[in-house]
Amino acid sequence: MSILEPILEIKDLTVVRGKPLLDRISWTVHSGEHWAVLGANGSGKSTLLNVVNAFVGPASGSMRILGKQYGRDSWDSVKLNIGFVSGTVHNLIDDGEPVVWALVGGKRAMINFWGEAAEEELEEARQILRQVECGHLLKARWCQLSQGEKQKVLIGRALMARIRLLILDEPCAGLDPVARENFLAFLERSAARENAPAHILVTHHVEEVTPSFTHALILSQGRILAAGPKAEVLTNEILGQAFNAPLELRQTDRGYRLDIMGSPRDFGI
Repeated sequence: MSILEPILEIKDLTVVRGKPLLDRISWTVHSGEHWAVLGANGSGKSTLLNVVNAFVGPASGSMRILGKQYGRDSWDSVKLNIGFVSGTVHNLIDDGEPVVWALVGGKRAMINFWGEAAEEELEEARQILRQVECGHLLKARWCQLSQGEKQKVLIGRALMARIRLLILDEPCAGLDPVARENFLAFLERSAARENAPAHILVTHHVEEVTPSFTHALILSQGRILAAGPKAEVLTNEILGQAFNAPLELRQTDRGYRLDIMGSPRDFGI
């Protein structure tokens, strides 16, 4: 595959469930790019994720991942190249599942591993656990992990499959402030790693967009408000429109800080 060929390419995509949930979305993600997807509740973030994961089909438009077109080509092989980290996934894993088995299951696209694992698979799982800074969990079971550890292990599970695209659906939800900062520091190291898969981070919080993220997509009422390099997209004006309030964005050493400058009525929208 040419390095210039997009990993993800969506063109004029519309999703309708009684009313349009996504309206003529066009978006392209290339290898080496890491995208943050932001927007208010109801902006279409979850629907967009569901389309990329093939949980929801579009009413019109097209989607290609790694050169395969949705609705025309087999999607089973495509799914093996996509890692998905969300609360939905870790709630499906049995409490008694050994952490190493959870990773081996990722290689086989299996939740709650069953069958016989080859020794080379188990050794690869141990190595990846160390890579995601969870080497101390080699003998742990799922119920013994903290929320932040579960998110790290899910990333390790995705890496077992040699994925090209990693989708993180509000990975900091449920984390306390210290665990959140620790996880974001880990995520920054993960995205900065050589040959890392393209990351798509879906969040309400611009503070979670760490420096390694290169691009941003802002959704509003099912449409793209702005998309492109984050320096061009993450502005007071664009974020103010997205969240319907006067906002001031400040850049910090670790990313961004967003302050509300008044009430939504002060914004005149």
